[in-house]
Formats: sequence, structure tokens, C-alpha cells
Amino acid sequence: MKRITWLLLMAISIGLSGCSKFLDTPPDQRTELDAVDKIAELLTSAYPAANYIPFFEAASDNAGDKGTGRTEGDIMNYNPWIYRDVDSRDMDSPSHYWYGAYKAISVANHALRAIEKMNKPKETASLKGEALVARAYAHHMLCIAFAANYDPNTAATTPGIPYVTEPEDEVLKKYDRKTLQYAYDQIEKDLLEGLPLLDNSRYKAPKFHFTNTSAHAFATRFFLFKKDYKRAAEHAEAALGRDIANYIRPINSPAYRTMEYNTRQQWYSSSEHPFNLLLAESPSTWGRNYPFNRFGLTYPIYYELVLRGNISTGQMTYGFFGGNALVIHIPKFREQFVTANVNASFGIPYNQIPLFTGDELLLNWVEALARLQQFDSAIELLNTFISKKVIYNTEVREYVPAVHNLNVTKINNYYGNQNLEENIIRTALHFKRVEFLFEGLRWMDILRHRITVRHMLYDGSEEYILGPNSNLRMFQIPDEAVMSGVERNPR
Repeated sequence: MKRITWLLLMAISIGLSGCSKFLDTPPDQRTELDAVDKIAELLTSAYPAANYIPFFEAASDNAGDKGTGRTEGDIMNYNPWIYRDVDSRDMDSPSHYWYGAYKAISVANHALRAIEKMNKPKETASLKGEALVARAYAHHMLCIAFAANYDPNTAATTPGIPYVTEPEDEVLKKYDRKTLQYAYDQIEKDLLEGLPLLDNSRYKAPKFHFTNTSAHAFATRFFLFKKDYKRAAEHAEAALGRDIANYIRPINSPAYRTMEYNTRQQWYSSSEHPFNLLLAESPSTWGRNYPFNRFGLTYPIYYELVLRGNISTGQMTYGFFGGNALVIHIPKFREQFVTANVNASFGIPYNQIPLFTGDELLLNWVEALARLQQFDSAIELLNTFISKKVIYNTEVREYVPAVHNLNVTKINNYYGNQNLEENIIRTALHFKRVEFLFEGLRWMDILRHRITVRHMLYDGSEEYILGPNSNLRMFQIPDEAVMSGVERNPR
């Protein structure tokens, strides 16, 4: 609660400030960072206080046109869906995420400068580790949202994003995007330097900080983007190893299946459960809005992904809610509305966002193993995932290994070909798409796998096609950043 209140005050200060700054100097500069506990407190804000889910989800193939909904004319939902730039810096916009990520980077840089000045390497080692990994994470998310997908053959000539390693101390400082290869090299450097320094025992609330496990989960995702499958698999193994079954959302459990709506909202993003590896608090209206958005999960998409069945032949037990086809959803986010004080007449809604989960880690690991031709291990992990997700039917409400488990023959027969590597990956991507509905991760797979997305208006009057090489896969750089010398993305 203390962190949310601080974030509220920071968000208000950003909203009241002028638009002349590209990277705002954190308010914590007023405090002398001369003690370990002060730096540790500062680092609680080294994670983006902004939500990427609304525009990632709207741009993806998880979103169709319901024909009507809450967001008639709402650019936060409509513009990403038709691949039009969002001209706003309000919460849940791409620009808001840009500023939130660079705010987090600035916090990490202030912490690193203070650590250097303190000159107590043993006492501050874990602080340095967290600052470096957090800085790497925020920059990687900026690359995902605002730069082209990483291709080792073109990254050296593709624009990246400004990789900021010093606390900003001037207004309208000029920034250079350099290349995507440069950004990825710096991310990797920070990540691999910081990860061994992390100390889980230092955290009072470890789910809101990079631990060894969540940092390895980040490394797994990063190296998948980089197409370095060997290192992706190594980091997945290091994160949880074969204990990963205990970190998968058990949605086929009686406890989950009998949860009431509000309880289920809290369950998905709770810090009390092992499957959430890293959480972040973000000002956002996503939790209240996503079931009612016009451009979101439609009945045809729901049928294709869930009702039509899946490779395990089991019944998935995600527990969709909705009084009609316009509001089909899984309750995943419980909003907390925070005011600056008890007498305040205004406040900001917050959602708790899972940044890394055991489920994503497992499915990323499957993909890496498939690329490495380690098919038996990949299939074993898929069966671990299935064991937590399906039941036989509404009468036999349990997972039946002899029926539901996959093997080489079952996988290849399902897809009608013998390309086991691609078939395993298709299976992992399908499971991931369903698992992370309303969480934005599908967009990352669309980018990595160069998947074409087609959005058709409800009345069939117009279709918006996002091809594999479209520049519209990159969200637009904010105007204030352009004023600071950052080149716009082409259109």
C-alpha cells in the first residue's frame, strides 16, 4: 500500500508537469541516497508503473470486433486494433508505457550512481544486481513495443531505442536510438552482470522484485527473442528446474473451479501464490474495462481457442464468465482505487500485473527445447502443463494421464504432418495464447513468429491486415521523445 501511495503521488506529479521533458527526473532526488536501506527503498520503483496489456492485446489476434461495447470511439482500444497511432499519453497508452519504462530506468540509474558513490561493494552487491536487471527489463520491453523484432541478420542496421545508463540531469537532452543490436547487447550485458548478484533474502516482498527465479525467467524470454535457444533453455532450467510443476496455475483444481468471481480476480494476480514470479503495480483501468471493450475477445475467437477443443482432448477449465457473447472473459484483475488521502475527492485505479509467471516460463522452455531437438523433454513439459489445465469432462472432473498426455504420434497426427519441431511449438503457442488471454503476451509471440493478424469490422465493411514486415508492428515514439532527437518509427 505504501508503494501504491507513492506511485499515486508520482503519477499526479507527472500529470501536472509540462510535456517538455523526455525522461522526468525522479522525485527521489530530493533524498540523499547515502544508505543501503534508502537505495533499497528507491529500487521498489525501478519497475515500469505502466500497463502494456491494453494495446498489446488490442493489436493481437485475440481481439475481434463485437460490433458494440464500452469503447465506441475510445482510442486506447480502437486505435491499436486498426493499427493507428494512439495520440495520447494517458494511462494504458503506448506513450504512457514509454514514460513509465524510462521513469523506472531513471530510478535504476540513480540507484547505480549512489551505489558507485557509496563504494561498499559487498553491502550493495544485491542492490546493484537488482538495478541492472530492472534496467535491462525496462529497456527490453521498450524494444518489444517500439522497435522492430530482433533479427540477427538485420539488427546491426535496424533502429533500436535509447539505452540510457546515466541519470538524466537536463531538460530536452538529446537521445540517439542507435541500433537494435546495440540495445540487445546492452540488455544482455546488464542482465548477465546483474543476475548473479541478486539475493532473494534481502526482499520483504520478493514477488515485487527480481529474484533469481524471475530474473532467469526474464533471461529465458530475452534469449527466445534473440533466437539463442540454448541459453534460453539453460536459464529456464536454472529458474525452477524440474520443480516447475509446482509453479503452474492449477486451474483444474477443485479450489479454483469453485472460486467466486471476486476471489478469482484476486487469485490470478496475487503475491501469495507461487505461479506469479514477478508482479508490478500499475495505474490502469484495464481491470474494469477489458470485459466490455468493443475490440476484444469475441465469441468466434473464444470458440476457436477454447470450445473447439485442444490437442490433449481434455476440457480446459479456465472458467470464462459473461452473461452474453459481448462480455466473455476470465476474471484476472482486481482493481484497487487509491486516493492520496482519506479526504481526497480523486484517485487513481491500480491493477496488479503479473510480469512473469511459471506458465510462461514453462512454455518458453518448451519452445527452446523443441528448437534444440530435445523433443522428449519438451513433450514432458507440455504434459506437466496439461496436468494443471484440463479435466476429462463435467462428470469426471480430473486430469487423466492415459487420455490427456501427449506423445510424438499424438502430436504429429493432430497436425497431420511429421514436422515434430514445429508441431511442438504450435502446441506451446496455442496453450500460451489461451493461458494469457487478457494479459498481452500473445503480441510477443506474434512479433517473434512474424504472424499475420487480420482484424475485420463486425459488419465486414473493412479489414485491417498486419503483415509480417509491417512497420505498424512498432508502436509510435511519443512526440516529446521526438523533440529530444529520437527518430520516429516509419509509417
